[in-house]
Amino acid sequence: MVDTAPRRATYQDVLDAPENRVAELIDGVLHTSPRPAKPHAAAASVLGEELGPPFKRGRGGPGGWIILFEPEIHFGGDVLVPDLAGWRRSRMPVMTTEEAYFTLAPDWVCEVLSPGTARLDRADKLPIYARGEVRHTWLVDPLLRTLEILRLEAGRWVLLGTYRDDARVRGEPFDAIELELGLLWADVQLPPDPVR
Repeated sequence: MVDTAPRRATYQDVLDAPENRVAELIDGVLHTSPRPAKPHAAAASVLGEELGPPFKRGRGGPGGWIILFEPEIHFGGDVLVPDLAGWRRSRMPVMTTEEAYFTLAPDWVCEVLSPGTARLDRADKLPIYARGEVRHTWLVDPLLRTLEILRLEAGRWVLLGTYRDDARVRGEPFDAIELELGLLWADVQLPPDPVR
């Protein structure tokens, strides 16, 4: 009898993935997705620009964070690439250069949802972030123009709030400043909604 079980993907498969794809390894399965589309890239970039000065640099805020775009993070055998991730400097005062990825779980991640990745981000990646004890997750949907803020409590995600459009938000763990949500989609003009 021939074993027909599919081969489990390995980190070598992540390394061998095409350079124009984001490669992630979840429960032994390689997932690749295209580079972010314009609304996705704009929202992630603006969010990083808004959080960087007060939290990374301490300009207009408390500082004390390292915030990175698309870091590769290893959670045991799983390899995830959130759109943004942040570590408190008290937990990671400096970045080492031994490897190109991180094994220390971040304190915060942000996934910018797209139609092609939303299910993976919610159903597959959120449980891994919870097992890795990531304390906060933000889910940004640039097409729906929403922000969901979640906090990990006793191993489960608790929704702290959902915000939309031009709301002004003080969201954990970055509640020291007020975020103007409308900035995340200000540069993107969406086609008219045919349902309206």
